[in-house]
Amino acid sequence: MSNPDELLVALSAAVESERSNQMSLTVVVGGAVITGRLAPEAVWRERVAEVLKDSDRLGPFSDVFARDPRGDRPDRDEAPTHLHFHLARILQGSLGIPETGGMYRVAIKDVSAWTVGDLSYFDR
Repeated sequence: MSNPDELLVALSAAVESERSNQMSLTVVVGGAVITGRLAPEAVWRERVAEVLKDSDRLGPFSDVFARDPRGDRPDRDEAPTHLHFHLARILQGSLGIPETGGMYRVAIKDVSAWTVGDLSYFDR
């Protein structure tokens, strides 16, 4: 979307203000379907930093995620520009990749379609 969907921006702002990761969302970005739970950016960054810190190869990058690039005083009135997914999967046919869920950051302006809820596929 060249102009970010105002409703999606408002939804993301509500997640940021509540500091909750209980909002499930499915989006289409560049033809890929991503489904999972939204998390506030600070919570998402903290979790990514924790995962990286435990890695021998990627540990040095954990500090990048631990620091907020806006400094100690992020502007709370600033509209969110990204969605931060926790426990998310990219849906590919009947599979969700990764099966356990991953951490994805998606630019709101790149979302071409979305729906509330977490889509799941079941083998029948």
